[in-house]
Amino acid sequence: MRKNFGAKSLLYPQPVLIIATYDKNGKPNAMNAAWGGICGTNKISISLGSHKTTDNIKESGAFTVSIADARHVVACDYVGIVSAKKEANKMEKAGFTTTKSEFVNAPIINELPLALECKLLSMEEEFGEYRVVGEIVNVSADESILGEDGLIDPSKLEAITYDTVHHTYIKLGETVGHAFKDGEQLK
Repeated sequence: MRKNFGAKSLLYPQPVLIIATYDKNGKPNAMNAAWGGICGTNKISISLGSHKTTDNIKESGAFTVSIADARHVVACDYVGIVSAKKEANKMEKAGFTTTKSEFVNAPIINELPLALECKLLSMEEEFGEYRVVGEIVNVSADESILGEDGLIDPSKLEAITYDTVHHTYIKLGETVGHAFKDGEQLK
């Protein structure tokens, strides 16, 4: 038996993306966004409302996307509930410091170990939101989340997902299979 919930924005896992930008004066800002994902080999699409971050992306043509992690839940939630339009010291209060990306005019949040550095490809207003599509020009990862193979180790990243039903954050966990391999059993 299945239970119907109607038309709701339920998707698991729901990423917790921290979008970072510079304003016209070079001041860094960040916001929490859950409605986004990879939409091509080197593209990301994010749905954003009208925010300081949205204004900054329009103006600078660049942004970074960091993956929120379990160690920084409080700070990541804070940048999602507080507007830079109302709180001038938002980044400082979150405890975030930044370094300018080598590839785009946007800040990398030093405390979050994985960042996608993006150039704006398009920003379309639809359905009361902005659909932002960016070209991923570089992915940078802190060495603390790299495995012995030199690649990103998801267990070290400790990425979190947003539970839209219970309004909680959940740490992503264990490996349960191998992509492009396990299905071979059914051939």
